[in-house]
Amino acid sequence: MAKKRKTRYVCQQCGYDSLQWLGRCPGCGSWNTLVEEVIPEEPPKGGGLRLGLSDAQKPQPIAEVETRDLPRFSTGSGELDRVLGGGVIPGSLVLIVGDPGVGKSSLTLEACAKVARQGKRVLYVTGEESTRQVRMRADRLDALADTLLVVSETNLETIEAHVEHEKPELLVIDSIQTMLRPDIASAPGSVSQVRECAVSLLRIAKTHGIAVFLIGHVTKEGNLAGPRVLEHIVDTVLYFEGERNAEYRVLRAVKNRFGSTNELGLFEMREAGLIDVPDASKLFLSEREEDSGTVIIPTVEGTRPLLVELQALVAPTPYVPPRRTSDAVDIKRIQLLLAVLEKRVHLQIGACDVYVKVAGGIRIDEPAADLGICVAMASSFANRLLRPKTIVFGEVGLSGEVRAVSQAELRVHEAKRLGFSHVILPRKNYEQIAEGVRGIALYGAATIGEALKLAMPRS
Repeated sequence: MAKKRKTRYVCQQCGYDSLQWLGRCPGCGSWNTLVEEVIPEEPPKGGGLRLGLSDAQKPQPIAEVETRDLPRFSTGSGELDRVLGGGVIPGSLVLIVGDPGVGKSSLTLEACAKVARQGKRVLYVTGEESTRQVRMRADRLDALADTLLVVSETNLETIEAHVEHEKPELLVIDSIQTMLRPDIASAPGSVSQVRECAVSLLRIAKTHGIAVFLIGHVTKEGNLAGPRVLEHIVDTVLYFEGERNAEYRVLRAVKNRFGSTNELGLFEMREAGLIDVPDASKLFLSEREEDSGTVIIPTVEGTRPLLVELQALVAPTPYVPPRRTSDAVDIKRIQLLLAVLEKRVHLQIGACDVYVKVAGGIRIDEPAADLGICVAMASSFANRLLRPKTIVFGEVGLSGEVRAVSQAELRVHEAKRLGFSHVILPRKNYEQIAEGVRGIALYGAATIGEALKLAMPRS
């Protein structure tokens, strides 16, 4: 008589497990996400391998731990290297996440070809396409190289055998949701499969010193598909963002054990693939026009200053409540800044629809953009042009004060490089950098009212 298999119900969002089916997951609150999975049999007790202290790494004083720089190799893309922290570290596990069609496979295939042309062996494993399809994409991207190997496989045991035989220095898995371990009785993409496959790939990376890139999908809400524990397993998590029909793509790190999480990589999508955009400020400002509601904001992503064009449209509305729409700025921040404008500057703007957009599809989430957003909304509301060739930055408090921000001098020098002649900035930052900046006019503002008078002077 066959032995009855034990099962449990596992949430496909957070990994919570239960012995019985539940309509709503107690762990994350999601509905209808618990799926039945088979519990693997445990090995008999006492049958495992016991290691003595001589076989394991012994504890040592932290002051004696070596701290030499980890060796890196370039991906051939300056933008990708920047986000990774300076290049790829052997033995690291990198997760690249993005919407379907955004260009994740193109980005990694181009990087694989550039690494292979440096004389390194690269293994590209595809679980979603055939090798012929990958070759067709490689022809279009000019991503052919003698040491770039490709295989269509989903069985992790077979993939590990390929790694043992080929000994690549870079391994790409496209995608982690298609991989499976035969000893786990659940479908590919389930919590158990994704978690255990990621752990196995982590072991491969650390044991063989191979850099491993995992490609992951996102849900319709924009979150990583599969268990959140996957982000904790990997060393680096990169989000590849951008509309499928848009021209530009943004690569940002949300976790990086070997570098900063504030760096930003910019790419332009062309017929021949993704092209690095090293001077994004000049590119984003190339099509701008002087108009009401338009302001230039200097943002800083890691070590990179970036000038972007922010546009606001404020118009009366018959709807109650009024609409606030933006895909580049948090709606809650817009609502807060509207309240500050109405309370501290007495602009009757609360009964208007407000739309905020950033040219190029860049998302702004740093406080230094507050003052620029306020100036853009006030300019559109009053239908008045800003002072020509002016940039604006500063954090806005609830009492209407303009607070200092970090790296003010870096922002000013970037504006000067691109031909701007006026900068409106917090009074505290003005006092700190005014003596050291030449060739550009600085205007310090202590309150949002002062900033609006400086930005829109009466002729």
